[in-house]
Amino acid sequence: MYTLVISLIILFAVLLVLVILAQNSKGGGLTSQFGGSTASNIIGVKKTGDLLEKLTWSFIIGIMVLSLATNFITPSAGGSSNDLLDRAGQQAAPAPQTPSLNLDSTSAGAPAASDSAK
Repeated sequence: MYTLVISLIILFAVLLVLVILAQNSKGGGLTSQFGGSTASNIIGVKKTGDLLEKLTWSFIIGIMVLSLATNFITPSAGGSSNDLLDRAGQQAAPAPQTPSLNLDSTSAGAPAASDSAK
């Protein structure tokens, strides 16, 4: 199902690009590419601009809906994110141990008597 939705999104995106490229920015559109008004009489479509605009909006809405739908049908990665975070916390390295404090008077910072005699 997921592959089908992604394939439809790609198909809609390609068709959207083709429809947008078929439009003329100055309003002539598809009919001016085939020779103006004579082509519209031959083809039988009088308002290709309206058709292309409706197709553009339809493909845009279709891509948005399918993109949002992928959120609900995305295959799970073997567990929820909370499970992954819990396992990561359990595998974390233990906190480094602080060295034990030796409160002996000779090692508390004062030099020993033998060191001061030198």
